[in-house]
Amino acid sequence: MLRRTALAVVLAWIVAGAAGMTQAAAAPLRIGYSDWPGFVAWQIAIDKGWLGEAGLDVKFDWFDYSASMEAFAAGKIDGDLVTNGDALVMGAGGARNVIILITDYSNGNDMIVARPGIRTLAELKGKRIGIETGLVDHLLLLDGLKKQGMTRNDVTLVNSKTNETPQVLAAGQVDAIGAWQSNSRLAMKALPGSRPVYTSAQAPGLIYDVLTVNPAGLAAHRADYVKLMQVWERVVSYINDPKTRQDAVQTMSARVGMAPAKYQLLLAGTHLIGIAEAKGVLVKADGLGSLYGSTQNADDFNVHNAVYKQPQRIDAYIEPSLTAGQR
Repeated sequence: MLRRTALAVVLAWIVAGAAGMTQAAAAPLRIGYSDWPGFVAWQIAIDKGWLGEAGLDVKFDWFDYSASMEAFAAGKIDGDLVTNGDALVMGAGGARNVIILITDYSNGNDMIVARPGIRTLAELKGKRIGIETGLVDHLLLLDGLKKQGMTRNDVTLVNSKTNETPQVLAAGQVDAIGAWQSNSRLAMKALPGSRPVYTSAQAPGLIYDVLTVNPAGLAAHRADYVKLMQVWERVVSYINDPKTRQDAVQTMSARVGMAPAKYQLLLAGTHLIGIAEAKGVLVKADGLGSLYGSTQNADDFNVHNAVYKQPQRIDAYIEPSLTAGQR
């Protein structure tokens, strides 16, 4: 009797295990996305059913940006849409990931915004700048200072949460702030007469946005990710086509609860990257025109600012073959 009971338990375990494996095999790929035009663009594919048309079982999960990184680190999602620098941050923290797709680069949406009366970045010498240290607009500021022959020591940084920078500037606590849209837009609205004195449009490729995925998941679902990249190409074409651009903006703006006319401005500050352009960006080279050079620059920044301690091996974070294999 005991032997039969034990056998029944074992059989039950086997059946349960098989069911679990079937459920795991049937589970959709889960991708984290958040409020940035190059990420919100995926809403077009979601709403129009293009994922299913491509034979994909993929679910996009909406997060606040930093929460998506935490979800990826916890294994709750298979891939995440982040900046190339933040892909390094996740990896350095133990969440291994590999970049398979470049969605865009910031083309003006990241800004250094100065109070009224300050017209150039050079005029910020000796002034206070509110910025969330260690994040991308800190990187943007240093790039701008360098071009002016200035250094970090020529300004006083006031560590400020990015979403609080509009209030910090309006209250007169600082002379300028660094923020990405829509925080930078809100800062200029909160303090009439304030203006951008340096933007990411002056440093194309400084901040790339990417889809990065779990390496084991990539090995298991490579064909699905190839199809997903083909869907992305369709999305970019739909946004760039004058005949469908307005519908694309309508879809994207609805996702974030913004008027289409205002969202059009955000989209203008984002340079979307299709497959053909991505192939060039994925050529290994120094400088911001290459994802490798840009990511190395981000790594140097992260180490120098103690975001993490050890330099990362850039090649291990970039998988160009999926893009190279696209026609």
